[in-house]
Amino acid sequence: MVILKPYTHLMIWQNYIKNFNSFLQLEKSLSINSVSAYVHDIDKFVEFLELHQIELSPQKVELNHLQDFIRWVNESGLNARSQSRIISGIKAFFKYLLLEDIIDVSPAELLESPKIGRKLPDTLNVNEINKLIDAIDLSTAEGQRNKVILETLYSCGLRVTELINLKISNLHFNEEFIIIKGKGNKERLVPIGKFAIKLINSYIKENRVHLNIKKGNEDYVFLNRRGVKLSRVMIFTIIKQLAEKIGLQKKISPHTFRHSFATHLIEGGADLRAVQEMLGHESITTTEIYTHLDREYLRDNILSFHPRARKK
Repeated sequence: MVILKPYTHLMIWQNYIKNFNSFLQLEKSLSINSVSAYVHDIDKFVEFLELHQIELSPQKVELNHLQDFIRWVNESGLNARSQSRIISGIKAFFKYLLLEDIIDVSPAELLESPKIGRKLPDTLNVNEINKLIDAIDLSTAEGQRNKVILETLYSCGLRVTELINLKISNLHFNEEFIIIKGKGNKERLVPIGKFAIKLINSYIKENRVHLNIKKGNEDYVFLNRRGVKLSRVMIFTIIKQLAEKIGLQKKISPHTFRHSFATHLIEGGADLRAVQEMLGHESITTTEIYTHLDREYLRDNILSFHPRARKK
């Protein structure tokens, strides 16, 4: 049971959070979005302390305080996945304090995350991908560019941010590789097929060359009509409009092409470690979700076509 006291340690927390922010950016090289999410989680805990007038420095936090906080978060209506993410942020913060010798033991060590089911992402089959690409109006320069964008997303399994930041200087077509700067500014080599290479080369030489490219955008592969690199929102819009055009019932995004890329590789027998490298996953467990998709694919095919499976 927490004791309610006047909250006077806000400035102390803000100072630690500021240093934690710098640690995540400079030493962990996390993206701005990731850093912001972690900091938001700690801000939420401080909000809880302030709201309940609990005067507590980071060094004095104990497991029961964190458990009270998680109960409060749960009562606010956040789902299990969001709660799990907050717990991850809390653990990262106290791990940082441990590394800096600010605390001797992390109170978050035994903090348990809620049980959540692993959501399998939506994927597209090859026929659906072909229908989306065939629906593009190739009579316009933007349409020709959009075809290359979708083919590149599917051929290389890129994140949308990786696609819009793809640079001409990182295209190594003679070796059939491209260099991708992924999460945490980590670079990886991604193989690219001859068909995608042909399309990108044609786009650069026959379409992009006619644009009035704005200063600072010369090296980006994909540009809008104003000669500026594309935004994430634009890629989402392109895909949404094509899905509506062909009457696709699935809810898809640029990431759907990445999921489909990985799923089709696994279904085709690709090595899980190789897929992990291509996707830029830090942990093999993230890639393993596609083996679950593959099992569903196999199960559905067996139940549909095996004579014994159909018998009652």
